[in-house]
Amino acid sequence: MVRRSTPRGADIAVIGAAGKTGAAVVSALGSAAPVRRVVHTARRTGDLAVDLETGAGLDEALTGCRAAYFIAPNLHPDEPGLFERFLGAAVDAGVEHVVYHSVAWPYTPAMPHHMDKARCEDALHIRDGVRWTVLQPCAYAENFAAVLDGDSDLLEVPYDSDAPFSFVALADVAAAAARVLLDGADAHHGATYELGGPQAVSVRQLCNATGRAVAVIRVPAAEWMERHGRALTPDARARLAAMFEFYDRHGFVAGSASLAALLERAPTSVVDRLR
Repeated sequence: MVRRSTPRGADIAVIGAAGKTGAAVVSALGSAAPVRRVVHTARRTGDLAVDLETGAGLDEALTGCRAAYFIAPNLHPDEPGLFERFLGAAVDAGVEHVVYHSVAWPYTPAMPHHMDKARCEDALHIRDGVRWTVLQPCAYAENFAAVLDGDSDLLEVPYDSDAPFSFVALADVAAAAARVLLDGADAHHGATYELGGPQAVSVRQLCNATGRAVAVIRVPAAEWMERHGRALTPDARARLAAMFEFYDRHGFVAGSASLAALLERAPTSVVDRLR
């Protein structure tokens, strides 16, 4: 990807920079623009800590930025409220370009946390004083990193392991985000980009692609959460259970054309990821 230059001092804020997506976006931006790592709890020098629940710290974090990338905490019970506070602060700070990290299939009533992202998109569409872009990534291939990297030969899933998914590489999503942020609002204002992987594959096919004997076992959602999500709140568990039920019935397939256009190459496939 060709790096775009930005005006001197025109910082880019990444809200949620401590998470895996935020860290990947910061890495993809590299030295192409000054980046502000905005986090919920500062853990390293240079982090700017904000409280999205109250909005405390957002003015300082966003003042002087020309663009901001917003990633909400995963499965938050009130993502629209967090986003509205951020969006108000961004407009007040004079941020020219807001890029919102949404999800593929946001307008899906069967998945409540997807619907929250749809409400955020709606809030962005009608907000005066800011130009915007929305990214809608599909499920990350990195959700299965332990299997793909050879660290585990057992995978427990709480839905049909033969359901189709357009798994997308996190690095590709981050590179697309960096492209949009560096190009700026003039190039991407009003655009919504669905970011799916280049093919629909099932979890079982993903495991088979490793060339190893990986055991894929389906477990009930409640059992899966007891093993892998004990720290989750009851609300988060309910949201995950609804998502797993949707996956079980429909899978999760998204298009890759927008991602290919942003990357100016074919998106990374599962086989590419294994290489």
